[in-house]
Order: sequence, then C-alpha cells, then structure tokens
Amino acid sequence: MRKKIVAGNWKMNTDAVSSKVLADIIVEGVKRQPVSAELILCPPFISLESICETLWSRGSKIKLGAQNMHYEDNGAFTGEISHTMLKSAGCEYVIIGHSERRRYFGETEETVNKRAVKSLQNNILPIVCIGETLAERQSDKTFDVLNTQIQGGLANISIEEAAKIIIAYEPVWAIGTGVNASPAQAEESHAFIRLELAKMFNPQTAESIPILYGGSVTAANARDLFAQKNVDGGLIGGASLNAESFLAIARSF
Repeated sequence: MRKKIVAGNWKMNTDAVSSKVLADIIVEGVKRQPVSAELILCPPFISLESICETLWSRGSKIKLGAQNMHYEDNGAFTGEISHTMLKSAGCEYVIIGHSERRRYFGETEETVNKRAVKSLQNNILPIVCIGETLAERQSDKTFDVLNTQIQGGLANISIEEAAKIIIAYEPVWAIGTGVNASPAQAEESHAFIRLELAKMFNPQTAESIPILYGGSVTAANARDLFAQKNVDGGLIGGASLNAESFLAIARSF
C-alpha cells in the first residue's frame, strides 16, 4: 500500500516564535491522538532548526520539510538555500515547483527538474508540484499541461530515484481561493498522473508513488478527497496554520 501523507506548507506565514508554538501544539495533538498518515511540516526557513529541535526533543515521528531548495551546492546565489543547509537544519523533504514559485519567481520545468535531481542526489525527498491554471482547464488543456510538467520536471531521474518522489497535484485555480476540485475531478487528474508515471518509469513504480492533492483542502472536504483511489493525502496550505484543522485533516483517512 502507498504511504498516506499530509504535509503542511506554511508559506510566508509565522515567525520564529509562533511557528514553534504551532509545531508544539501539533506534536501534542498527535501524542494525544495518533494519526495513521505521515505528517510533514514545511515552515519558513528561519524556523527549520528550532522546529527540528522540537520534533527531536519530543520524540515525534513528524517529519520536517522545506519550501524550496536551490540546485547548486553553494555560491553567489543571494537569498537562496542549498541542500547542505537544509540537511543541517534537519530537513528530510523539500517542496519543489510550487505554483507560487512558478508564477512569482520564474520557476520553469528545467529549474524544477534541476532541483528535483539535486534533492534526490542528496537524500532529501522532493514533493514535486504540478497543476493547471483555470484558463488551461477551461481550454481542456489540463492533461497536456500535466504531461508537460511530469516529463520536464522528472527528466533524468532513474526508476530507483522515482520511487522516492512525492507528487502534489495542485490545480492553480483552487489554491487559496476557497474553491477546491471535486473528489471526482481530483481523482481524474490523479489517475492521469499515475498513468503518465507508469509510462515514464514503469507500472510498479507508478503505483508506489504517493500523489497528494493540494488546493483549498479543509477538514470538511478532506475525507471525501482522501477516499479517492489515487489520492494519497494532501499538501495543505492555509488550513495547516491552524493546528486543530491540520490534525483533523490528518485524521480523515
């Protein structure tokens, strides 16, 4: 069976103090009522080290992830962060190619691919984000867009490496809008993604790769979304900033 995963992407929210408080509450919530899914917290860079210490000192199985990573080892890349820095802060996962990175910071399939390759080379597991805009969906280009992003973003990755990847399907039109894909729409896209992964690698590898849904997931709609055959959890944005909401989503399997 594929691993069930719920990852919280805190984006540019919380400071060094409030992020630790939020992590503490989530850790305590899991201790009181364990969850079956693997939980990943992806706070801002400034909070990675302190949250790692919180998770380690409390003996928590919750994992730590980052929101981005550069594809070079080091150098004159002001404002960027490397795999070495992330590993030293305790990161095991990294979000790559989020739609906001593509839209606001010029991420391309090439740079997404470079980041994915570099993370795998350094034993940081990538959560590779893909998804179509509203205009692309309305023009019946959803599958074309997803295929392009899969082929470009996962190029030069071996079958063995592909088995370590997590895919996050994020319809751009549903991110932070309060409008989410219906369970049927999510399942249709996830099933297509898994089919393309099977073509690119092999059916066995494709069946092993978790595909998360991201896009206005809440405690109210998570259970119906996660009940779909090819939806293996969620990459949660706004709802992950509230510990009770995040935990309620994590308990929706």
